[in-house]
Amino acid sequence: MGSSDEREHDMVDAQRKLVLIRHAKSAWPDDVDDFDRPLADRGRRDAPALGRWLRKHAAAIELVLCSPAVRARHTWELAGPEIPAEPVLKHDHRIYAASARELLSVVHEIPPAVMTAAMIGHNPGLEDLINLLTGEPAVLKTASVAVLSTPAPWPDLGEDRATAVEFAKPRG
Repeated sequence: MGSSDEREHDMVDAQRKLVLIRHAKSAWPDDVDDFDRPLADRGRRDAPALGRWLRKHAAAIELVLCSPAVRARHTWELAGPEIPAEPVLKHDHRIYAASARELLSVVHEIPPAVMTAAMIGHNPGLEDLINLLTGEPAVLKTASVAVLSTPAPWPDLGEDRATAVEFAKPRG
């Protein structure tokens, strides 16, 4: 049996991390559906800065669940190469325009072996999900990230089962 320090270290290591990322700033071109909106110039600058922040604070991402909306996909295309990990990328149509409960159902399907997962999506769903999981209100501006931690297995994650570890607004 290990020392209490070793057991405490193991408990910390057992914490799952959910990295919630709001897409970078998008443009509003005329005659373009919301789903197809591209990143604005600022979004194209901020997304790589977001990736550099992830490299320093959440580089162990194993799985990225991304909204298929153009602005979310482009955010990851610019941020992802900045991190050393090569996570599995899954585009999930349920993330686009989803409520907190719909997003949580996507989280519940994360494979049990995954310890760090990221979700790239939209407001108000992401802010509402943070509030649901932590019990705390959150503001997630474009190209912002919230890192949540939980000892719960993904299928058991629910109301007040996570702790907000860090919030950041990287800018390029």
